[in-house]
Amino acid sequence: MSRTVPTRTEDQWSRVTMSAVHLEMRDSYIRDDPAFIAWRLGRVEEASAAYQGWTTRVKELTARGVVVRRARIISEPISDYCRFEYDVTGPVNLAGGELVRWLPRRRASDIALPGNDFWIFDGSHGKFNHFTGDGSSAGPEPITDPRVVKLCADAFEAVWERAIPHEEYKPV
Repeated sequence: MSRTVPTRTEDQWSRVTMSAVHLEMRDSYIRDDPAFIAWRLGRVEEASAAYQGWTTRVKELTARGVVVRRARIISEPISDYCRFEYDVTGPVNLAGGELVRWLPRRRASDIALPGNDFWIFDGSHGKFNHFTGDGSSAGPEPITDPRVVKLCADAFEAVWERAIPHEEYKPV
């Protein structure tokens, strides 16, 4: 999805060799995203088509043997934005070969989590995704400190272990 693609150069993705993990923890993101607006108007196929660049990128990564995983911590009942994400996950994320899981927020209370969404690449570096209060992007921040990378990687694995695979999760 466009909001989750690292803003570094395209070369960032060409350097990933083993894994890319992404943790999302917000219930709402860019609400003026044209794909979200299309979805709200009932045009799910149009919303999904807007992210086909992401699907293509993930297909390229997985073809090289890179494992791409995304976990989402969500409040229940889910927000309309999370419902949108749920509806486009199949034709966008899963279609590219990405693995996606959902963790209801009340099942995450005893997991130590960083304060921001993040990507970790090959377990060695990554980026935080910063957002404003209304869900607009406030820009990325590189993660290079090995201690912070480990904190994020450990948090992701704890969430992943508890989270429900997309194919099994039924939104409330």
